[in-house]
Amino acid sequence: MSDTLDTVFAALADPTRRAILTMLLEDDMAVTDVAEPFEMSLAAISKHLTILTRAGLIAQEKRGRVKWCKLQPDALRGASVWMQGFGQFEPVNLDAFERFLASELDAGEAEAPE
Repeated sequence: MSDTLDTVFAALADPTRRAILTMLLEDDMAVTDVAEPFEMSLAAISKHLTILTRAGLIAQEKRGRVKWCKLQPDALRGASVWMQGFGQFEPVNLDAFERFLASELDAGEAEAPE
């Protein structure tokens, strides 16, 4: 369980990966669509997607020639259970988490130079 938690928290530590998760809250997306809002190469986005996939936070599947990304909704369950063990945290409210991710994405866009 510890290795899984380490992987999930490491994946969530990066603002680009959190922004990707926020985007995937809306719907499945093609890798090229995921990459579009970021000023980095497709290879760099692919590395982020690989980290998210290894953490179990997203799934990737090939549909024809296009690789699609899909959010794995139960991926944070283990982290939530672990945090609840401290008695200081409420269960993760996925609606609140979605709002948090959206605000992080908005804040990142506001800070990005034009």
